[in-house]
Amino acid sequence: MIRTIMAMAAALALAGAAHAAPQDRFAANGDVKIHYAVEGRGPLVVLLHGFPDYWGTWKPLMAELNRAGYRTAALDLRGYNLSDKPQGEAAYAMPNLIGDVAAVIAAEGQKSAVVVGHDWGAAIAWQVAMNRPDLVNRLVIMSVPHPAGFAREMASNKAQQENSQYARNFQQPGFEKNLTAEGLANWVKDPAEKPAYVEAFRRSDFTAMLNYYRANYPRGAGEATAPPAGMAASNRVKVPTLVIHGMKDTALNAAGHSGTWDHVDADTTIVMFPDAAHFVQHDARDQVNRTVRDWLAARR
Repeated sequence: MIRTIMAMAAALALAGAAHAAPQDRFAANGDVKIHYAVEGRGPLVVLLHGFPDYWGTWKPLMAELNRAGYRTAALDLRGYNLSDKPQGEAAYAMPNLIGDVAAVIAAEGQKSAVVVGHDWGAAIAWQVAMNRPDLVNRLVIMSVPHPAGFAREMASNKAQQENSQYARNFQQPGFEKNLTAEGLANWVKDPAEKPAYVEAFRRSDFTAMLNYYRANYPRGAGEATAPPAGMAASNRVKVPTLVIHGMKDTALNAAGHSGTWDHVDADTTIVMFPDAAHFVQHDARDQVNRTVRDWLAARR
């Protein structure tokens, strides 16, 4: 009886540790400190948010994966919330963003991780997988097509070209004057969650947010066909890849994902949620969480 009680207490203690509130950590990429929130035990999963967002977007998925026996590390991308906000467009060029992911994986004492990304986080995740394949053992992408698919759509799909006008606006000097923390949080539907987003955006640098677009987003239809400066010419992905897309996304067309399998040298899974929009991890939260959990479990 005593042994049974002790075993139950130990199990409860372990479960409590796995589901404790995320801890704040920092990783250094040169002089730039990257904040990330870490939670759980097990294989490492690194989560990268997009625009406009912060690490808290991943709380539901973190909880799901922690219960499944993973350790999750959700970044504030540079320029956002508690991470450093270096000045200048060049600070947000893709090689620096890849370096931030590498720094977090190293800070966790690991050589590789499952890398999950949405929006700009997904764009970074693609580039990490292609340029630093040693860092990625499985790849989960939300919303953003493989660079080759996006290049094709930008060159030939009028609807995608029109849907990218917002990015053209963001690239214009001084556009950050139009942004407010409250306005950036308008996409958040849960009134209980919105204050945390507003607070995070008030701590963020609006110019830094737009420098992602200025440093990396193609300025013309043809430019998207070339790899970003300092990036590998090869666009091959070597690891199992899961792509999740909300078909009501008005920024990135679902058609961009067609042919993704031609650029991945491992099993490729594409899941479309017809009633979700751009922030698919919120619009189809439970389905996305289960999909990621089960997909990873099948490849563990």
